[in-house]
Amino acid sequence: MAAIASLSAAELGDLYAARELSPVEVARDAIARIERFEPEVNAFVVRDESVTIAMAQAAEARWLKGEALGPLDGVPVTIKDNLGVSGWPMRRGSALASDAPFQQDAPATARLREAGCVFLGKTTMPEYGWKGVGDSPLSGITRNPWDVSTGPGGSSSGAAVAAALNLGCIHLGTDGAGSVRIPAAFCGVFGLKPTYGRVPAWPASVMGFLAHLGPLTRTVRDAALAMNAIGRPDARDMTAFKDVPPDYTAALDRGVRGLRIAWSPRLGSDALIDPEIAALTHAAALTFRELGATVEEVDPGFDDPIATLMTLWSAGAALALRSIDAVGRAQMDPGLVAVAQIGERVDSAAYVDALLYQRNALAHQMAQFHERFDLLLTPTLPLPAFAVGRNTPEHGGYGEDWTRWTPLTYPFNITQQPAAAVPCGLTSAGLPASLQIVGAFGNDALVLQAAAAFETARPFARVDAPIKSI
Repeated sequence: MAAIASLSAAELGDLYAARELSPVEVARDAIARIERFEPEVNAFVVRDESVTIAMAQAAEARWLKGEALGPLDGVPVTIKDNLGVSGWPMRRGSALASDAPFQQDAPATARLREAGCVFLGKTTMPEYGWKGVGDSPLSGITRNPWDVSTGPGGSSSGAAVAAALNLGCIHLGTDGAGSVRIPAAFCGVFGLKPTYGRVPAWPASVMGFLAHLGPLTRTVRDAALAMNAIGRPDARDMTAFKDVPPDYTAALDRGVRGLRIAWSPRLGSDALIDPEIAALTHAAALTFRELGATVEEVDPGFDDPIATLMTLWSAGAALALRSIDAVGRAQMDPGLVAVAQIGERVDSAAYVDALLYQRNALAHQMAQFHERFDLLLTPTLPLPAFAVGRNTPEHGGYGEDWTRWTPLTYPFNITQQPAAAVPCGLTSAGLPASLQIVGAFGNDALVLQAAAAFETARPFARVDAPIKSI
């Protein structure tokens, strides 16, 4: 069972083609692993074994007939609970939401279904994805498999946990202020926030132009394969790219020799960085110099855009809760309700200023920065995973606002650039550290190329069980 679970999506496709492994075997193995670990980590909110096996049997039949739909046919995947899956509810982590089946697939879900992927279930998230940790009124607390007394981050909480435990190969997440990269960092997996619009979305997120969709995986190549599928156009999203994406696997082996790379330990801010995270990410950045790139310590030169983020974020929260009365709000995450109340006081002029002028100014500044540097490296997060059941760590001086310990992720939602979280080591407590790789708008392929080069040079340890529990 461990041997099957350790296989990547790319490896599964080769084994299916050689008839050395069956999608049904893989699906049954994944189901068994979920049943083993789910009581410990609580990563899933919807599962239907009959649907999973039926999809696997259909994939197996296609491979046996020589009619496979592509390299992802029969590969097991999971879907975050704010993305539509036909026949399964979409509750967004809220106990108030209807449990009626959703009527159609979201674009990314549809593309994975068309590719022949096998759906294992929907993964947990905080209510409406409003924060960077992994608890909700609907599903309770999701736990980090590296140490189940710590949290996995959010809001793609269950997706990162499933990736870390190899409960499937590809895990769809969303990222409005770091929600793919935060849990990827805490759980020691790869997470990509693509350029905004590269992966179509429907229904539209209340977070608007901040909201990206992307994969969490154990390997960079699996993320590239996922992007080849989910990056295709969909008419339901008027803001999405209309072209067919490039083959993101094509440049994965080109390395980084000759690239101009900037290393910014704090993005020029006064962010509080854990000393171990600082050392691990600095060493990771220097690896690119060893691989032939030019690495220079330099900050992009912008002020912390937290005010811009919170204007847009709180207004989105207000929109999400506008039809929910006081009785309903009393059953919701109090932090979400508080943010929505702030958003209700945002006037239209301030919103438009943040949406258009402030966002554009920062994006223009980063575009100029990338005329000098091909890539920007930062720590993904300034700290390792902390105790479950908290929005902020008990110690470290981060205060009570969860955005204060995520200052290195949300700027690139505002600029809409591609950014990836790459595992780069373990702290003395055995918790993952993560390096963030940021590329110019539209240059997702280069981010993946650099991440693949780093992954080859610095292979990362895998966790196949909650190591401090089972």
